[in-house]
Amino acid sequence: MIKTEDLRRAVADALKYIRKHKDVIDAEVFASWNDLITIRLNYTSDIPCNGVHEPKSIQSYGLGILATFKKGSKIEVGFGSVTNDLTKEGVLDALMKAKRNRVYDPDFKALPDPIDKPSLKNYHDNSVMKISEKDTVDLGWKALDGSLKALNNRGHKKSIIIGGDVTILRERMAIKTTKGIDDFDETTSLTANITVMIENKNVKGTGWSMDTHLAAFKPEAAGREAAESAMKTIGGRKIGSGKHNVIFGNQPLTDIASNVLIPSLDLSSVNASNTPFLGMLGQEIASRNLNIYDDGSIKGETGSRKITCEGVPTGRTDLIKNGTLIGFLTDNYFARKFKSNLYNPIPRNGFRYSTNGRDYKNKAGISPTNVVIEGNNGTTRDNLLKQVDNGVYIGRIWYTYAINGLAMGDFTSTIIADSFSIKDGKISSPLKPNTIRINTNIKHILNNIIGITKKKRSTLVWGSGEVVIAPEVAVSNVQLDNIAGFLG
Repeated sequence: MIKTEDLRRAVADALKYIRKHKDVIDAEVFASWNDLITIRLNYTSDIPCNGVHEPKSIQSYGLGILATFKKGSKIEVGFGSVTNDLTKEGVLDALMKAKRNRVYDPDFKALPDPIDKPSLKNYHDNSVMKISEKDTVDLGWKALDGSLKALNNRGHKKSIIIGGDVTILRERMAIKTTKGIDDFDETTSLTANITVMIENKNVKGTGWSMDTHLAAFKPEAAGREAAESAMKTIGGRKIGSGKHNVIFGNQPLTDIASNVLIPSLDLSSVNASNTPFLGMLGQEIASRNLNIYDDGSIKGETGSRKITCEGVPTGRTDLIKNGTLIGFLTDNYFARKFKSNLYNPIPRNGFRYSTNGRDYKNKAGISPTNVVIEGNNGTTRDNLLKQVDNGVYIGRIWYTYAINGLAMGDFTSTIIADSFSIKDGKISSPLKPNTIRINTNIKHILNNIIGITKKKRSTLVWGSGEVVIAPEVAVSNVQLDNIAGFLG
């Protein structure tokens, strides 16, 4: 384990060495250590199994340098990195790579300047940083026990498959630049995503839990939730194709936001003309009941960070307010490129994420943190059901992706679990999984909102780095298509 003090010393020594090179104008040195631990569940009631696999750990550390160089009358930009090396020799290697890779980029303006001070301090959990192997494995068993107890209490002991994983992410980073940024960050997060299948009933249920602190993390609750949601959908039926009033639960709303909406609300998509909201800043694009913002400084949320990977303090970026598009996510590069007299974006989303955390091998790009979706007139789920009257409650989807390109706004997704018909304003019969596909457009979703619950839940979907603090949202006239008729 690399200590934060080691990272801070490394970036300070590196910058001191880099300053001696006369062809370097400015430099940013970033060093990180990450550890991603995965405890995978694989329980099968009818086949001998271990239930919980041994933890898999991916650790990495190293250093990256982003520098600007003089080249005649032009300024060139280069990036280089080294792995498992914080020495002077490693710094020289990374700097030489940056020199070899340098290019002239007319859109690059400057490295970030220091701005306000971070609001988060000492928000990580030392007990997670020091967690033992035994305690790590116990988290997996707690998740599995939560599922099995719930199933066994209802008489389900056979034809059961329980999968998913518990993950622990530990991050340390330090950054120092010639522009005056000198800071560090330490992060811990724990997540559990559990799936329960009762094969002879052809049902699937899901549950999740996440936290930044070990004492508050409840993997057994995720396991229990997955089992209960599977049992609730026994006896599922199909529905006919057509336009339906629907309620998107926390997970479906998060899946749509992470795969379609949020990528459309960052300046890199604007730069590539790859957003359905091109040229619509300041215009009404959604129901006036809708507000969406990103805030990486919310205490206790697993998407929170003290600073970005560019050394800028995290904070709130409003994206949609009262249905009007008022901002985009951005890093320093695009914030400076799109700055004007009418729009001055603050780069609070410059991160270097990879599959195992903040990665020294990457240059900063745009990444969301905690995306909050809420309504001006929050209501209850019961009121949403009454407003929908007859329709569909969608509780779990997967394979959500844009079709015809992100700029068109069209997307598709498949309903896989935790979903029900709504009849006379109440939850009715469960839906048969994997027989219904959503085919609609993100603009249709935004502009046909019936209602939004006041209650929200922090939600993370597979493959996404951000947390979406999601309510339940009712939308009118959503196209649902019946599929997989051969399943009977």
